[in-house]
Amino acid sequence: MAADWQWDSTLFRGSAAHYARGRLPYAPGYAGVLADALGLTGSGRLLDVGCGPGTVTLDMARYVTEAVGLDPDEDMLAQAERRARPREVQNVRWVHARAEDLPAGLGTFHAVVFAQSFHWTDRDRVAATVRDMLEPGGAFAHVNDLKDPPPAPGPLPLPAPPYERIGDVVRRRLGPVRRAGQGSLVHGTQNQEERVLEQAGFGDCERHVVPAGEVVVRGADDLVAWVFSRSDSAPHLFGSELADFEQEVRAVLRDASPGLRFAERLPATEIRIWRKPRGVR
Repeated sequence: MAADWQWDSTLFRGSAAHYARGRLPYAPGYAGVLADALGLTGSGRLLDVGCGPGTVTLDMARYVTEAVGLDPDEDMLAQAERRARPREVQNVRWVHARAEDLPAGLGTFHAVVFAQSFHWTDRDRVAATVRDMLEPGGAFAHVNDLKDPPPAPGPLPLPAPPYERIGDVVRRRLGPVRRAGQGSLVHGTQNQEERVLEQAGFGDCERHVVPAGEVVVRGADDLVAWVFSRSDSAPHLFGSELADFEQEVRAVLRDASPGLRFAERLPATEIRIWRKPRGVR
């Protein structure tokens, strides 16, 4: 965990209701690629740590006997349960806990997945614990949007979302240093997962990139949901100024596209996998 920041339970307070609508989906077909890479054929158990509203948990449930979604935010888990019902996913259970609470009596798993959540944890401690929870040959998987993608193939049919200008509004309201829960991230979030996993005793990293690039059209409500889905602009951070902040964001959106329609390309999905050596229990 970053030395200048301490986790607290308000990290995503108020964001759960906005998450599924505000966040772009992973690349089409990513779940099948992940299942193939992990060797999932309908048996075994999978743990999704920091599952949020169940995005990856629900997509991966068809490939395992049981999927477990774990998150410290009760509202995120409530959203996950709500989203599971119309999909008739019945082999999932939801656990209210932090990654640092593991193993939490959950038993062993064939795979443990962190989808853009590992950087919020005490990584050295969590990686070592996850290694002990995996079957011999089991996998630690990290899923995220591909950083530094190649240039887009052509122009968009509508204005792109004005993310930089929205960020300026957030900084004017909350200050120049990124907020996170009750604290701030002076140096940003953590990286260098390879070093952490190597020190925890995992093998070499296996990397897969699932292409995307499809153009999606987003409206003002979608982009406001994106703002409120983020830890650095979660609704609770604005206090009594929340309504004024939202109106300012909507004014930026109207200025950027009077029709309030925007286009962007789905990012590719990067999957990185580290395996527990087969000879280790």
